[in-house]
Amino acid sequence: MQMGLADKAVIVTGAAQGIGAAIAKALADEGVGGLVLVDRDGAGARQVRSTLAGEVAVVEVDLSKPEAASVVAAEATAKLGRIDGLVNAAGLTTRGSFVTGTAEVWDSLFAINARAGFLLMQAAIADMCARQAPGAIVNILSMNAHCGIPELAIYAATKGAMQTLTKNAAHAHMADRIRVNGINLGWVATEAERRMQAEVMGRGPEWEAAAAAALPLGRLVKAEECARLAVFLLGEASIPMSGAVIDLEQKVAGAI
Repeated sequence: MQMGLADKAVIVTGAAQGIGAAIAKALADEGVGGLVLVDRDGAGARQVRSTLAGEVAVVEVDLSKPEAASVVAAEATAKLGRIDGLVNAAGLTTRGSFVTGTAEVWDSLFAINARAGFLLMQAAIADMCARQAPGAIVNILSMNAHCGIPELAIYAATKGAMQTLTKNAAHAHMADRIRVNGINLGWVATEAERRMQAEVMGRGPEWEAAAAAALPLGRLVKAEECARLAVFLLGEASIPMSGAVIDLEQKVAGAI
């Protein structure tokens, strides 16, 4: 299957670990023309870069800042000349329910999970439109957008917002040949999730085995599975798909 990514310049946020790092690796393995790895953890992103072949740049920036998207776009165009693709994989999973949620948690989650994604899409679309060139955007969403488990109420709201923005952008820019799709990702045992479950939530190292036993496949979704789907959605093989939001999980989180 031909993805047609050999001459494409792609930005991946949240690239220092987890889903973002897996997607960056999959793109490099596919032979993408150039990558921009974006993360506030510059050392982690540079470590990921050291494992990848090809032209790879790192932008160390805090996406909670409104000006961050402009910094990323400027760095990407300066280093690679253009923006052909964007993967919004950066995100926070801070817990916050209707009982425990606070205004501070709301603001921090929306700043990273929704506002940053919107502003990065805006910057990428502006570059694509200015060049009258096609492009592809993939937003890493969450199964929690359908409902969400109680402790992830605020997080679920951010992913619901991005799900709507994914479809809105796809409709608005179909005629510009800019495709925008999303992945409603399920439970993945990333480094950050392991720390959250085992340490922050106090469930210990056995949490993953217990969680896996309760799922139909007997395991959690793998980061590499999400990465393969993201590469497909960025590539030519998925044309003309746009405005699609694909569920990548075994159940709807939080649904009664």
